[in-house]
Amino acid sequence: MTDFMETVMNPQMISVILGSICVFATVLSVAMPMLQRDQMNRRMKEMATERDKMRSVRLAEMALKDGKTTKLRSAPKGFMVRIVEQLDLRKKFDNEELRENLKRAGLRTQSHVVSFLFFRAVAPIVAFFVTLFYVFFVKDTGYPPSINVLMAVGGAFLGFYLPNIYISNRAGKRQMSIKQAFPDALDMLLICVQSGMSIEAAFAKVGKEIAAQSLELAEEMTLTTAELSYLQERRQAYENLAKRTGLPGVKGVTTALVQAERYGTPVGQALRTMAKENRDIRQSEAERKAAALPPKLTVPMIVFFLPVLFIVILGPAGISYMNTNFN
Repeated sequence: MTDFMETVMNPQMISVILGSICVFATVLSVAMPMLQRDQMNRRMKEMATERDKMRSVRLAEMALKDGKTTKLRSAPKGFMVRIVEQLDLRKKFDNEELRENLKRAGLRTQSHVVSFLFFRAVAPIVAFFVTLFYVFFVKDTGYPPSINVLMAVGGAFLGFYLPNIYISNRAGKRQMSIKQAFPDALDMLLICVQSGMSIEAAFAKVGKEIAAQSLELAEEMTLTTAELSYLQERRQAYENLAKRTGLPGVKGVTTALVQAERYGTPVGQALRTMAKENRDIRQSEAERKAAALPPKLTVPMIVFFLPVLFIVILGPAGISYMNTNFN
């Protein structure tokens, strides 16, 4: 132990460690921008694909009204699709609430629904066998085999809820990003409308400008622009925006836009009122977090700050006392 402490406290060793940390931090800072993917272009391509799908659906509806029918070739089914169909998971788990939760997490396509249903069925089985292998072969728990099997069953029970936990966490992060950027987007939307732009052009413009601050909000506004263009009722586009985000502030804005559309009131006036309310909400939330900060800092101050303070204050007196007694 003494040799180890002498080696660690050696100035040369300390210099080597600090130099290694600096080199690693430098390489990491240079490599991170190269490793990051272009999230904005990728998500804008997804929105373009979603817009093309809406356009094709709209054209198909118009063709059906005209009495025309088109034959579509069925694409080959993948492994997940076959498992979902064989187990009849759509009938058991697929519902409107599930699809809304997936949309709030940014998962809108049919393949996302199939993937969720597949992992909902496979995750408990995988968790059961992984836990069983761990408690029997990796680490000896010292419990009887029946207890180990019960632990594996508990792992399977946890695995059943893992997909839901993942979707909830992803939806929460997405809502937080939209909530932080929405007041600024609403101010830009008000400026665009007051300058004479239509609501569709305003949504499209703000969707491009807000992408640097929140890609999630840019996705939602771009998708709303497409729905305003292709849906029969503009009210449905606003309601879909509120459902996909699941935020009270966004719902209030969409309700105001629906009422302005229905009764013919000025859109700019409604946006100005809602923008002020959203700024007040953000300010009150910041004040609430600031008020809750002192109680949260109490335990870290007691654990980390006070011992260091006592050492700084009482350390010289203790050293002087020890030197006097030993001398």
